[in-house]
Amino acid sequence: MRTNTTALLALLVGFLGMESAMATEEPHYDVLVSQAPFELRHYAPTLIAQTVVNGDMDTASSKGFRLIADFIFGNNLAVGSQQAAKIAMTAPVTMEPQSSKIAMTAPVTTEPLSSNTSIAGASQWRVHFVMPSQYTLANIPKPNNSAVTLSELPRKYMVVHRYAGFNTLARVQEKTNETLAWAKQQSLQVIGQPQLSRYDPPWTLPMFRRNEIMVEVASP
Repeated sequence: MRTNTTALLALLVGFLGMESAMATEEPHYDVLVSQAPFELRHYAPTLIAQTVVNGDMDTASSKGFRLIADFIFGNNLAVGSQQAAKIAMTAPVTMEPQSSKIAMTAPVTTEPLSSNTSIAGASQWRVHFVMPSQYTLANIPKPNNSAVTLSELPRKYMVVHRYAGFNTLARVQEKTNETLAWAKQQSLQVIGQPQLSRYDPPWTLPMFRRNEIMVEVASP
């Protein structure tokens, strides 16, 4: 675990050193309902890079980040050339549980893939980063590693629970339960699996960390 954490930290330090003068892009959304710490958001279509990894939440997050970071840092082939291209980092990195019966062709997020769709019970995860808005499937560099794939996500409605601090399995599950309860209170129909999204590098002080549990719901 120490090796994974060290490698992840080194990647982030290197990237932030290159991009220190640039703001980190986030997916575009409109807030439809706000009752802190909960929001109902309408997200615009997005392009993501994704991978599937095994392990517990922390291990999967580290593995997935390294695979997709490798792609955006240059292990790719630019469209119409034989050269690699660097892709800007965006936020958040997300993890999400889903049934093993759902094909990987569906859409950084980390998402558990197992018959148990709770965050705490997952042993396989889908990790994805949202790509910068300048890209489409037609013009984005293509991954050299087949473990990383690209996919377009349509517009969607998400219930979001924002909080600070560390993410233990127990705390993530607690926040997930609170998110689902708020969605029910708002008479919203949950149609997706819970996702854990993290916006900050690992050295960020707990009180300043931005974490979000996100769950897709049907159009209100």
